[in-house]
Amino acid sequence: MADPARAAKLAQRIKVVVAEALGRRIKDPRVEGVTVTDARVTNDLQHATVYYTVFGDQALQADAAKGLEKAKGVLRQEVGRNITARLTPTLEFVADQIPVNASNLEELLREAKKRDAEVAALAANAKHAGDADPYRSDAPADADIDEDDFDEEDLDLTSDEDIDEDGYTDGGTK
Repeated sequence: MADPARAAKLAQRIKVVVAEALGRRIKDPRVEGVTVTDARVTNDLQHATVYYTVFGDQALQADAAKGLEKAKGVLRQEVGRNITARLTPTLEFVADQIPVNASNLEELLREAKKRDAEVAALAANAKHAGDADPYRSDAPADADIDEDDFDEEDLDLTSDEDIDEDGYTDGGTK
């Protein structure tokens, strides 16, 4: 098993070699609009996956896939000449979905921005349902309330029994 750092370096080198070979060596007009975006190599350095994009409609993308499949042998030969590995990895070409995902994400962000603007407009015209300060009290702000302020005379007693500070009646029961 190879070092993952070596596999990453090899993947970068394969990406550059394939991109240069597409521009220099491959004369197929179907692959002229192909952009190599990334490459991944397995840890055993036997297989490489090359990601690419093609701007255009579905027909151009399908033609580019066919052109890359036809040029796979020449591209692998070019990779074998330009890398320092015992074995030349097999190449697999995969259409990169990042541009499609990016456009979907941009659309979602536009929608979220529009909704945020609507919420901000509603918030600017909003009024409180009740008082602006629902915790406002009629008691003066400097009045301190202690537990000593609540004495026996504050309790509404139904009988004539007296209750002392500990909550006991004259009989000693609670």
